[in-house]
Amino acid sequence: VQLQASGGGLVQAGDSLRLTCAASGRTFSNYAMAWFRQAPGKEREFVSAIWSGTYYADSVKGRFTISRNNAKITLQMNSLKPEDTAVYYCAGARFLPAHYHAARNYEYWGQGTQVTVSS
Repeated sequence: VQLQASGGGLVQAGDSLRLTCAASGRTFSNYAMAWFRQAPGKEREFVSAIWSGTYYADSVKGRFTISRNNAKITLQMNSLKPEDTAVYYCAGARFLPAHYHAARNYEYWGQGTQVTVSS
């Protein structure tokens, strides 16, 4: 089971990026999938999740959109801010955890992709 995240980069504030998480080795089409991020010196934090519905952290609501196409998860990030700078990780679980914002509740993790937003 592997999750491969891609699409990160260096952009300016106000720009957009699209992150993609590709799953292989298992049928992930029915899994709960999520994005987390971790900035230097900070804990990993929830960004967004998708299962039967979509879920967002307040800090990204209205700017980020999560979607899925079978085994591929996409995070469209618009109106990026410097505080969005972090390594972004995709994660998977067989079911959406009750505490879906907690990283410890996800079984599968990708390697991370760096997003840097300059002011």
